[in-house]
Amino acid sequence: MRVSWLFGGSRSPAALGLAALVVGVAAGMGVSAARSDTLNALAGIVEPLGIVWVNAIRMILVPLVVSLLITSVTGFSDVRSLGRLGARTIALFVLFLAGAAVFSALVGPPLFSRMEIPPEVSAALRAQAQASPHAATPELPTLRGFLVGLVPTNPIRAAADGAMLPLIVFTLLFALATTRLPEAGRALVTGISRAVSQAMLIIVQWILRLTPIGVFALALGMGKDLGLAAAGAVGYYVLVLSGMLVAVTLAVYPVVAIFSRVSLATFARAAIPVQAVAAGTRSSLASLPALIESVRAHFGDRPGINGFVLPFAVSTFKLNTPVSDLVGPLFLAQLYGIDLSVSQIAVMTLVTIAMSFSNPGIPSGGLFVVTAPVMLSAGLPLEGIGLLIAADSIPDVFATVVNVTGDLGVAAMVADTTGST
Repeated sequence: MRVSWLFGGSRSPAALGLAALVVGVAAGMGVSAARSDTLNALAGIVEPLGIVWVNAIRMILVPLVVSLLITSVTGFSDVRSLGRLGARTIALFVLFLAGAAVFSALVGPPLFSRMEIPPEVSAALRAQAQASPHAATPELPTLRGFLVGLVPTNPIRAAADGAMLPLIVFTLLFALATTRLPEAGRALVTGISRAVSQAMLIIVQWILRLTPIGVFALALGMGKDLGLAAAGAVGYYVLVLSGMLVAVTLAVYPVVAIFSRVSLATFARAAIPVQAVAAGTRSSLASLPALIESVRAHFGDRPGINGFVLPFAVSTFKLNTPVSDLVGPLFLAQLYGIDLSVSQIAVMTLVTIAMSFSNPGIPSGGLFVVTAPVMLSAGLPLEGIGLLIAADSIPDVFATVVNVTGDLGVAAMVADTTGST
């Protein structure tokens, strides 16, 4: 059976990117197994190419997001229509997150109840956690801090720090204020922003041509570092979390097919190139250029989607959060021998939804930002986060794929109700 209908040809960037991912991981595992100084040295030469490729993507994110948002907002003849677009987008975010959270709360506990941990091991872990100095516990963001941080005191500093959500808030306010300017001023700001976005998209094309090289280099390092080591309780956690993330990813397909006019085949073709970049970079933000190109190719040129919905989604909407940041604490509760009540699981579920919008689109970025508050809400020892970080490499690949699939699903469903915007 031919699969070129999914990839757009055997030499398409999507096919080459997926091939580079598979070959890179296999080569990295081979280097790990060979224990050869020569092969390790060669891998050390190749690996920086992946870092350079990701840095090139991140280099354009701030000007791309800012220019697209300004162009999109100022391009609306009726600003109230932007409010309706934003309301529909946020409503879909919340519905998707709630569905993923309920799924995790129902499926996670029975799965981890099958993971048998000797009582003496759990007791030793609890004793070790209690003996750890609390001064080493990192300062964790509160909901109040998250809300206060939405308005940046210095938008330039927010851009430099990669704080995308505060930067988006400032950019939206600036763009809305621009719509109140006289026509000449509004046209000037819109024209400059459009020129910047077009220049950024040209750079995007250059970067995407290097996808196979970048993905191979990143996958090589991942395969070399992980090797074949994954067993016992940590292996079970990785398997369960990865499986649940795959299940949520697959669930997006029928939801889009049922609640929009985008066919299952069209959505699959649009998703694959984006998922390839997401798996290679482990960064939702870095997948934005691929998302924009895929939407243009499969859903049509929709400025409201490419200029507003997608930048907003990759910066704030993390569909993996209710899964990853609930499954991790459930695993640690079983590992430490702590019984969680139904009410505690319910509180944890609500916290994951509330904190989802503060999860950064970078590899493993949500472990401290979201997972730690969830653990605190259930009285779990924070020392367990170190174990989750150590085991995060494989699940984080699936988590990023979930995120970009959710972003694309929201774009398809919003596009279905907004016509050409």
